[in-house]
Amino acid sequence: MTLAQNAWMSIISRLRVLVLGFFLAAPGAPATAEPPGPGDVPPPVLGLTPDGDKVSVPDYAGKAVIVTFWATWCPYCIKELPILENVQNRAGKDRIAVIAVNTESREVFKRAARLMNASMHLTLVHDVDGDAQKAYGVNTLPHMVIIGRDGRILRVWHGYAEDRLGAIADDINQALAPPR
Repeated sequence: MTLAQNAWMSIISRLRVLVLGFFLAAPGAPATAEPPGPGDVPPPVLGLTPDGDKVSVPDYAGKAVIVTFWATWCPYCIKELPILENVQNRAGKDRIAVIAVNTESREVFKRAARLMNASMHLTLVHDVDGDAQKAYGVNTLPHMVIIGRDGRILRVWHGYAEDRLGAIADDINQALAPPR
């Protein structure tokens, strides 16, 4: 069993109480404007940590940033988190930041974060009022935004599955490249 598979199995066993269903897509907060896309400067708003600290994209200037929106009931989201943590660990936190934005209630987020923080070292945040979901046009989960070191969105992935991992890995490698 690979490291990613072991991490996945460990997280699933701890979160199985929270997993409410197996859905490919979830309705998110409706977007009020055209969602940002490749080449755009990402909206700064992301959310709050379990301790209530504000997290925003400008906090990570000069790094590649992966913003992934997730929920405990989304099996693809839960499977993705340890993989993204492994990417962050291999590339180094000085080069890339993974920010996992939870889309559920504050109570569900805090329970999940408490369980996950024991084994994961991602930046977990909660989208308190759905502002980040609106700003990023989140309508399906998983929803991932890859931001290059130049501070611009490289790619937006939404509603994807494992067959897209090669293309996502290519985008992450491109985001890690020095700005031109």
